[in-house]
Amino acid sequence: MTVLGINHFEKLEEISAIARSVGWGAADILQSYYRGEAQGNLKVDENKKDGPVTSADLATNHHILEKLQEALGTDDFGYLSEETHKGNEPTPGEWVWIIDPLDGTRDFIDKTGEYAIHIALTHKNRPVLAVVVVPETEKLYFAIKDKGTFVETRDGNVSPIKVSERNKIEELYFVVSRTHRDDRFKELIDRLPFKDTNYVGSVGCKISTILEKRSDVYISLSGKSAPKDWDFAAPELILTEAGGQFTHFNGNPLTYNTGDVKQWGGIMASNGQCHESLCETATEILKEIDGN
Repeated sequence: MTVLGINHFEKLEEISAIARSVGWGAADILQSYYRGEAQGNLKVDENKKDGPVTSADLATNHHILEKLQEALGTDDFGYLSEETHKGNEPTPGEWVWIIDPLDGTRDFIDKTGEYAIHIALTHKNRPVLAVVVVPETEKLYFAIKDKGTFVETRDGNVSPIKVSERNKIEELYFVVSRTHRDDRFKELIDRLPFKDTNYVGSVGCKISTILEKRSDVYISLSGKSAPKDWDFAAPELILTEAGGQFTHFNGNPLTYNTGDVKQWGGIMASNGQCHESLCETATEILKEIDGN
C-alpha cells in the first residue's frame, strides 16, 4: 500500500518525513565509508564512462531504493537512480523518484568533504519534494513545492532557510567546481563581473552554499557531456523554495525524466535577484564567444 495517492498531494508532508529519514540513513552509510568502519572496504571503479563509481555509491543507492520502496511501493512510483539507470526511455508513471546516492564521487574519493545525497520526487517531470544531505556539515535540506525550504540538523532541529538578498551582479558570489571547466565556460565566467568566487564540489554542496548565503550564483554549461537529471532535480527545488531561481538561460524551466537524462545547454541557478539579467548577459557573451 502506498502512502500517496496517484492523483493528489495530500500526503507530501508524510512522504517528506520518510525521505528525510532515508536521507539520514544514507548519510550514515557514506560516512562509514568516508571515515568509519567501512573505510577499508571502499572500492573504486575508475573505468566508468561518466566518472568513478565506488562501493559507497552502490551501498547508498541500495539503501535509498530499498527503504523508499519498502515504505511506498512500486505501483504508484517510479525510481530513476544514477546507479541503476539504463536505456533512453522515461521511467513510467507520473510520480518518479530521481536519486543520486553520492553526488560528488570524486570529492568523496579525494576527501574534500564536499559530497551530497540527492533525493527528489517529481510529478509530471517537475520536482515537488526534495532532500539534499551534506553529511560532512551534518545538515539536511528539504523542500516541498510551495511550502518553503528548511534545514534539519542531526539533533532534529528544523529551521526555515532563505537565500541572500544581494541584488547587484557586482555584489554576487559565484560558486563553481575546482575542475570540469572547458575554455568556453571559463571565458564565460571570466567575463561576468562577480564580486568573488567560491570553489566547491558537488552540485548539492554548491546549492547549499547559496542557501547559506555564502554564494549567490551557480552556472552549468554543457560541453561534450552534460549534467544529469539526478544532479539537478533535488538541488533545484531546495533553491527555488528558498527564494532562488533555477532555469535554462532562456528562462524555461528544467524538465526531468524525459528519456534523455542529460541536461543540455546553459543553466542558471541564483538567489533570484539578478536572474533574468544574468541569463541575458550570459547568452550575449556566449554569442560573442561562438561568433554568432
